[in-house]
Amino acid sequence: MADIIQLLPDHVANQIAAGEVVQRPASVVKELLENSIDAGGTSIKLIVKDAGKTLIQVIDNGKGMSATDARLSFERHATSKIRSAEDLFSLNTKGFRGEALASIAAIAHVELKTKQDQDELGTVIEIEGSDIKNQELVVTPTGTSLCVKHLFFNIPARRNFLKSNNVELRHIVDEFHRLALAHPDIEFLMYHNGSESFNLPISNYRQRVVNIFGNKTNEKLVPVEEETEVLKISGFVGKPEFAKRTRTEQFFFVNNRFIKSPYLNHSINAAFEGLIKDGSHPSYFLNLTVDPKSIDINIHPTKTEIKFDDEHTLYAILRSAVKHSLGQFNIAPVLDFDRDRNLDTPYDFENKKATTPSVEVDRSFNPFQEEKIQSKSNSYSSSYRKEPASQWESLYVGLESKGTKTENDFSEIQFESQPENESLFNGDKQVETTQRTYQLHNKYIISTIKSGMMILDQHRAHQRVLYEGLLKHLTVKESVSQQLLFPLNLDFSSSEMGILNNLKEDLEHTGFVFSSFKDQTIEITGVPINVPESEVSIILEQLISDVEHEVPDSNFSATDLLAKSLAKSLAIKTGQSLTQLEQEHLVNSLFACKEPTVSPTNKVTFITMNVDDFDKKFI
Repeated sequence: MADIIQLLPDHVANQIAAGEVVQRPASVVKELLENSIDAGGTSIKLIVKDAGKTLIQVIDNGKGMSATDARLSFERHATSKIRSAEDLFSLNTKGFRGEALASIAAIAHVELKTKQDQDELGTVIEIEGSDIKNQELVVTPTGTSLCVKHLFFNIPARRNFLKSNNVELRHIVDEFHRLALAHPDIEFLMYHNGSESFNLPISNYRQRVVNIFGNKTNEKLVPVEEETEVLKISGFVGKPEFAKRTRTEQFFFVNNRFIKSPYLNHSINAAFEGLIKDGSHPSYFLNLTVDPKSIDINIHPTKTEIKFDDEHTLYAILRSAVKHSLGQFNIAPVLDFDRDRNLDTPYDFENKKATTPSVEVDRSFNPFQEEKIQSKSNSYSSSYRKEPASQWESLYVGLESKGTKTENDFSEIQFESQPENESLFNGDKQVETTQRTYQLHNKYIISTIKSGMMILDQHRAHQRVLYEGLLKHLTVKESVSQQLLFPLNLDFSSSEMGILNNLKEDLEHTGFVFSSFKDQTIEITGVPINVPESEVSIILEQLISDVEHEVPDSNFSATDLLAKSLAKSLAIKTGQSLTQLEQEHLVNSLFACKEPTVSPTNKVTFITMNVDDFDKKFI
């Protein structure tokens, strides 16, 4: 039998590796920005067009590369970061595998311009699908400029799997945020389709957080500082009252590298236990510094997962540090046995003795007798005369003359009565007063039907009712709103403002009225009917979360997503008690819908049980 195993060609191997390293344009952005950081750049510029599908360019002022290094950088497993396997456990750089540029060059058009400070001329290399088209000398500034065009041009299947521009742009912004937060000592700029999205100058860590997430973030931050032999912690956590319904403001950095760790995230939630509501998530921006030998970051191609030697110790230290900060800044209640003189009574009673008040009682006083009362005191004396009390007989004076007309008065009384309406049918005239619906555990509504019983989920049912009503308003573009007595000002980050700006017109069709839409603040003067003012910020945050995780593509519309999100936020919650009239109205409204059987998220709204099902239970 002939040999069937063969080595893959380099360009095919690079395309396979690209499937692990480059999943979407955001993956390219991450790799290129990390390379610029490793190159020692102090100013890094990111230029994106069409959410990275057309162009991704990263320009830095780092140390650059020689002509030989520039050529070797596109070979697989070519790296300057490690020399032996032992170096994997003492890494202080972002990249080290040498796969990024080779993978990117295999699936895109790449142009690299680089120059070292001591050289007069730089090098330009043009590659298309792993094929080097051109390499020559060029005049270019010190540093590196890497331009990636037409991503996945030779793999149309991968390109078809990309999401809409809004989705891909949000993933790019997420990667940009992660690297910008990890390095406040570097200037970052981002441009999308020719307009500036972010301009982050060199600053301290607190200012970097504020520059990214808005000016109002400054008042939400609580500093966390702790240093032990095992772990050093620095950064900030958000105050409990500003906890969000999304996880968009949760960042862990280990040795200046962003990571995802559900285990460490649980330690933060444990520190906030009892301070935030269920379903809310605290914000945190924490930098963890550990010995590089105690972690293994070479377990995932994206290097966002890290394996720790002793996770339990890190968990305990992190939890106690956050809890200590919340107590130290009077965010959480604490027990302090040291007396604070500021809480002492501001009056000086040290030399005064407590005196027992004396009470004098006149035991001979009788309110039903006429008498004179003389009141005496140590400081003064006074007397007064009590007026004679009216006799109880005087209360009935004048009634004797009316006694003779008592019977005549009652005989003249007339009663008004409404004649009983006859029944529309010739049957029983008795009005049916039996209760037709019941609420079970403030979650389900039970209603009787001919064949047995129907059990309805009140939250899902109300979602369906609101969803179809909102779709009607959005389609017809006619809605009713209630004006607020005072305008409501809400603050959002730049990325969140972009989402709301795209949905502004649709939100206005549902009943929201916006008086201003500034950089990071919106002013609302009207809200839809039955939407409480206190719930507006929660509704908009939930909407932003839904858009980020379920952004409409070709198969969905923004209108449909908006209606689903608002219906989920405004629907009756589990645990809410309903009156008899509200229960019946919900049942009737549900069966007036076009699709009463399922909620907007395709979950069952009600089930039925026949009498036969009950009979079988008693056999």
